[in-house]
Amino acid sequence: MDEIDALVLGIIQGLTEFLPVSSSGHLEIGRRLLGANELPSDNLLMTSILHFATALSTIVIFRKEIWRLFTGILSENSEDSKNYIIKIIIAIIPAGIIGFTLNDYIEILFTGNITLVGIMLIITGILLFLTKIIKPKNSNISKTDAIIIGLSQAFAILPGISRSGATICTSLFLGNSKSDSAKFSFLIVIPVIFGAILKDIFSGEIFNNQLDLSVLIIGFLSSFIFGLLACKLMLKIVNNNNLIYFSFYCFTLGIISISLL
Repeated sequence: MDEIDALVLGIIQGLTEFLPVSSSGHLEIGRRLLGANELPSDNLLMTSILHFATALSTIVIFRKEIWRLFTGILSENSEDSKNYIIKIIIAIIPAGIIGFTLNDYIEILFTGNITLVGIMLIITGILLFLTKIIKPKNSNISKTDAIIIGLSQAFAILPGISRSGATICTSLFLGNSKSDSAKFSFLIVIPVIFGAILKDIFSGEIFNNQLDLSVLIIGFLSSFIFGLLACKLMLKIVNNNNLIYFSFYCFTLGIISISLL
């Protein structure tokens, strides 16, 4: 993997982590097209770097909300902040359990199975298409909603299922407002990403790599910058109820993946 590969993969990760088109699916397709599937350890390290960059971009975009949550705990009216943080914790539990208990089975899914990616992209497209039919309400996300949204995030471990698409669509289907659905979706991915990175660090496998430092830096910067742009864009897309347009993209890419790749 060279600097150009890292740049392309960083752009793909940065854009698709937030846009509802599956970052994992696009990275699998990108590796197939670039021929960048040299070593599993290479992929593990680069994947961790790219995901860390997009998690950092999420923190930057929602820095005021995150700061308000933590400072709110110390204030006199701390109940709202505590309840919201509890909902975030509830929502990340399903993905955490699956990630830590079924890790070996999950890794098998990321071995260039483009047919699986194509099928999952089509499922993502269906979810996005349905958002135009089911009109969202203005309910607040409940703890029960958080559990269901968390299950959809766990399902998005499959390459080709968009994490943001699955969680935002699920929240909208439950009757929650568009702005709350998007914010909650982006906030619950932060601890999941950092948890996965810590797991890889403690396993030691992440350090068994042959990637140059320049490759890692370029991948990180491109993923971070395009993550910032995509996150801001996605917030506008959800508020304008335009998720359906991405369904057509997912349908097209899914069919191409199944038939041509």
